[in-house]
Amino acid sequence: MPLLHHELCFGCGRTNLFGLLLEVEEVAPGAVAGRCFIKQDHQGADSGRAHEGVLAGALAEAMALACGVEARAVSFEVSLEAPAPVGAFVDVEARVDSRDGSLANATATATAEGRVVARGRGRFRS
Repeated sequence: MPLLHHELCFGCGRTNLFGLLLEVEEVAPGAVAGRCFIKQDHQGADSGRAHEGVLAGALAEAMALACGVEARAVSFEVSLEAPAPVGAFVDVEARVDSRDGSLANATATATAEGRVVARGRGRFRS
């Protein structure tokens, strides 16, 4: 069963037609995997490529869901490694690396067409 915050969430909501419609499932305790589809609405300054903020949003969403559906970002950092094309699926994986009370540190990777397009790491509070 896919994890989600609520139906209108920009990242994982299923009824937000302008959102990412990111679907992730728990693959192990503290780890999720799934994907989203890069639509024309997600285009950045370069025609045919996803906006960098869309990739950052996908990674932040996946990390938050790995930390728990109540988790919210305290801080996160994204490293963009390659463009993600419009009209392609982006696969995301995220996992919790450590916990300290209500805070968790997580990492995530996004791939498209078989190559890493972005990596993220962040701190989340639940």
